[in-house]
Amino acid sequence: MANNIRITKQFSFETGHALYGYDGKCKNVHGHSYKLSVTVIGKPIADKANVKYGMVIDFGDLKKIVKEEIVDVFDHATVFNKNTPHVELAKELQQRDHNVLLVDYQPTSEMMVLDFASKIKKRLPNHIKLHSLRLQETDSSFAEWFAYDNI
Repeated sequence: MANNIRITKQFSFETGHALYGYDGKCKNVHGHSYKLSVTVIGKPIADKANVKYGMVIDFGDLKKIVKEEIVDVFDHATVFNKNTPHVELAKELQQRDHNVLLVDYQPTSEMMVLDFASKIKKRLPNHIKLHSLRLQETDSSFAEWFAYDNI
């Protein structure tokens, strides 16, 4: 019986945001060069006739999922919580042809990583499980999501 193996793919994207009601500098519109590490777990494919033989998941297949769900959506967008007065600022920016993303949550790293986990899990093949996500906001600050913390 094959062992479970974890594989990780890393992604980068640039995103702006503002935290409505926050008591520090992050209440202002600003941006980050985010780094997202996506780790999945599964057993390598044992069927020697399968073109993906020996792989848990093809890195290219994982890349396609994360690009479509996260990177292509968030890269060079400004994210605002649509349940706050920031929605007015968002409308103004959209009218000026800016890429604005309205979400249902405060766009902190913590809440973004929860959103990302939900989106990625829905797209993974049945034999692959999302193990963890790490969203790095700055060189020294990141949020992590682990499946075993959320059972």
